[in-house]
Amino acid sequence: MNFRVSKGFSLIELLVVIAIVGILAAVAIPSYNQHIMRSARVAAQTELVNLASMQEKIFLNANAYTTSLTTAYDGTSSGGLGITSGQTRDGKYNLTLNATSQTYTLTAMPVSTKSQAADGNISISENGQRLWNGAAW
Repeated sequence: MNFRVSKGFSLIELLVVIAIVGILAAVAIPSYNQHIMRSARVAAQTELVNLASMQEKIFLNANAYTTSLTTAYDGTSSGGLGITSGQTRDGKYNLTLNATSQTYTLTAMPVSTKSQAADGNISISENGQRLWNGAAW
């Protein structure tokens, strides 16, 4: 009896492995991208909550909110919140502050050239209202 000793993989085996890897990648990559978007959104929400906390500290000290996002923070309403870049730490959202002495709304808008472009605006206001794309978060 002659037995053939096979060495290596056949073409069929290689194609099956490539198909399996392709299917796994087709499922995993979109899921990973959604995870990245969600984590960047949560990071922006955390920054907004921190900025809102700073606004409340300023209000306790001065009985007025600051109207400046980029001026250095000094704990008074004449100072600002100290965000010199006008963006979140990861650079995926532009931050804006719409404020008077008695009200404010902090908004994070996605940067159009980043992965968050279609994610929608996130905002928080002095009355505790938190919105993402018009719905509560």
